[in-house]
Amino acid sequence: MKPLLLVGLVLIALASPALAAEQTVSFKSGDETANGFLATPEGKGPFPAVLVIQEWWGVDDWVKGQARALAKEGYVALAPDLYRGKVTNKQEEAHQLMMGTPRDRALRDLKAAFNHLGGRPDVRKDRIGVIGWCMGGMYSLAFATEEPRLAAVVAYYGAPPTDAAAIAKIKAPVLGNYGAEDKGPAPEQVKAFEAALTKAGKTVDVKIYPGAGHAFANPNNPWGGYREAAAKDAWARTVAFFGTHLKGKA
Repeated sequence: MKPLLLVGLVLIALASPALAAEQTVSFKSGDETANGFLATPEGKGPFPAVLVIQEWWGVDDWVKGQARALAKEGYVALAPDLYRGKVTNKQEEAHQLMMGTPRDRALRDLKAAFNHLGGRPDVRKDRIGVIGWCMGGMYSLAFATEEPRLAAVVAYYGAPPTDAAAIAKIKAPVLGNYGAEDKGPAPEQVKAFEAALTKAGKTVDVKIYPGAGHAFANPNNPWGGYREAAAKDAWARTVAFFGTHLKGKA
């Protein structure tokens, strides 16, 4: 092999993200045992961490892929299984699973997953964030109203809280990615939430993408709503936001 070619290959390898390890982990949630998909960066850490909250399909391959992507960015990423093992690609069944998941249990599972991350030696317990899509976006914001230790919150097209007292409890900076063509939440709801956060003195960055509807970031969206440009921009915003608030000195 020519020396210049060898050097080039070494440089490419050095520039590539570290491969992540992955496993299923268990943690206590009240009197129950909950599970989650964990992806970790290469190395000993300690690393910042992110809770990865599923869409209404469950912890499917796409959600696991987002956890892996975050691990390659240098985060310990944990996707708690709010459906306790159930996954579907059928809309009617997904709706039933979402509606059949008690909100208090889901929030309890998220709290347990957060505590699990905070107890790991490879995690910086003061630098744990959360991200979610659709149902997960709603839960990421709901969890932020109850967990003051969160360091960053990212919500993709999830219904935001409307109660002023709940919004006032959010301590972490918030990044929101929404579609202008979405009906739930509609842009008017998103703007009202942004205004409420601003009025309460919170740090918020919301972007509403023209021509994008619900679930625009997922290429597996069964109703054809994927918007590549919006998805890439939203992910770039997400990576930069987490980089500032979870990796930065703030």
